[in-house]
Amino acid sequence: MKFIIGLGNPGNHYQGSRHNVGFQVVDRLAKMQRISVCSKGYKTLYGTGSIHSEQVLLAKPLTFMNLSGEAVKRIFRVFDAGLEDLIVIHDDLDLSLGRLRIKRRGGDGGHQGVRSIIEVTGGNTFLRLKVGIGRPPKGMDPAEYVLLPFEGDDEREMDSALSRAAEALVVMLSGGVEAAMNRLQRRSPRA
Repeated sequence: MKFIIGLGNPGNHYQGSRHNVGFQVVDRLAKMQRISVCSKGYKTLYGTGSIHSEQVLLAKPLTFMNLSGEAVKRIFRVFDAGLEDLIVIHDDLDLSLGRLRIKRRGGDGGHQGVRSIIEVTGGNTFLRLKVGIGRPPKGMDPAEYVLLPFEGDDEREMDSALSRAAEALVVMLSGGVEAAMNRLQRRSPRA
């Protein structure tokens, strides 16, 4: 089983914010694959199903971003899962808006949710699908920027990115990480 965890903050106040693109990708994937993500457990809102014969659990932590590791810890304990089974989807300030990148391992890059997962699991070898949200305007605090919603052209760009991210996850599960990386490179809208 693969565990696809989209990072974000729970609650209507944060819905649609830049920091919640992980939740938005999980929602887009769930809709595409007809998987209902409405069960509560493991400190998440989750749903199970299969994508190209791979059993998956799609989850959105009900903890706040900087405690995302608590949800992953709970899932790992219940399912006896390991880092090789985990795919984390999160926003990235250092990628231009709508750009997607798959990463196999590494540090947290300043992302509190990723940091929490690394600290709780004791490892950094899980897959990440990073969704670019771009840098804040000059003089704006990044902590404030990530909580803003997408508007106008940014909203349209992100809508496309969410679909491409969901498609990349399907390719990753059916054809492997390299195939998904190649697909993203071919379809990347920006450098």
